Amino acid sequence: MPFGIGIWEMLILLLVLLLVFGPKRLPEMGRSLGKSMREFKDSISGDNDDDDRDNSMTTTAAAPAELPPAQVVPVQPAPIQTPMPVPTPTPEPPEAQSGEPDRTS
Repeated sequence: MPFGIGIWEMLILLLVLLLVFGPKRLPEMGRSLGKSMREFKDSISGDNDDDDRDNSMTTTAAAPAELPPAQVVPVQPAPIQTPMPVPTPTPEPPEAQSGEPDRTS
């Protein structure tokens, strides 16, 4: 079995998927998974005919109407705002180490 998964593990996995998503949702999920894998493989191998279909649609589509030339509008520079000065903290006077005045004679 691929990836080292045995038959019993596959059956248990399928049973859990069936219980979680239900019998209606499981086939839809399988279809969408297969479609996404096919699209991924086509995009990797370069066998994508969507590009050809897109190119044929653009050549057969009507040309867009002619637009008037763009007007040039001068842009005014924004005024430069100077930042407000930040107040600096004033140093406090040094306090005496003790609450008593110095008594040096």
